[in-house]
Amino acid sequence: MACRIVVLISGGGSNLQSLIDAAQSDQLAGGSVVAVISNKAEAGGLERARAAGICTACIAHGDFDSRESFDDALKTEIDQYQPDLVILAGFMRILTPGFVRHYLGRLLNIHPSLLPKYPGLHTHQRALDAGDPEAGATVHFVTEELDGGPPVLQAKVPVCDGDTAATLADKVLSKEHRIYPLAACWFAEGRLTLENSKAVLDGTILPQNGILFDDLP
Repeated sequence: MACRIVVLISGGGSNLQSLIDAAQSDQLAGGSVVAVISNKAEAGGLERARAAGICTACIAHGDFDSRESFDDALKTEIDQYQPDLVILAGFMRILTPGFVRHYLGRLLNIHPSLLPKYPGLHTHQRALDAGDPEAGATVHFVTEELDGGPPVLQAKVPVCDGDTAATLADKVLSKEHRIYPLAACWFAEGRLTLENSKAVLDGTILPQNGILFDDLP
């Protein structure tokens, strides 16, 4: 049965668009984005979803008096669509442990650094401040530790003289658009799983930093 994907967003949704495009070009193993949910009504990604004929919803976090009550409402909305996979694509909320446990093993995130380096915010500036020769992005399973779930796939970009946080972000984002649909495809094919807190592809535990995209055939 085709993989049903729900995508959570807070902003413009460029990673969402890469997933929509992959589904439309049959690069998600028959999987499809069945709903897009945002915590912000003005999120540009909602219009991307509507343009593609995908169901949308907004659950505004400001309408709730606690993180738990917001996550409960979000979970209720998500579960209406009976997803096989929930994808965080620029969803700028820290999720409660109960929410993460509910979707454990079917919840993916993409983070704009080469994890375990630079969890949290301002990743590109932190890479520049540290003098790193390269930066990148990581697709990982979501666990209760912020940006601490096991990596699946990483892509690297060189840090060049004159790079700023903005130029580095643009370079990394172009890689995100390639690795996120690929990881989603692996999941949709049944090849990618979370087992005993380890990312497993084709029955093999992945390395600590996941697979490097540039090393793929």
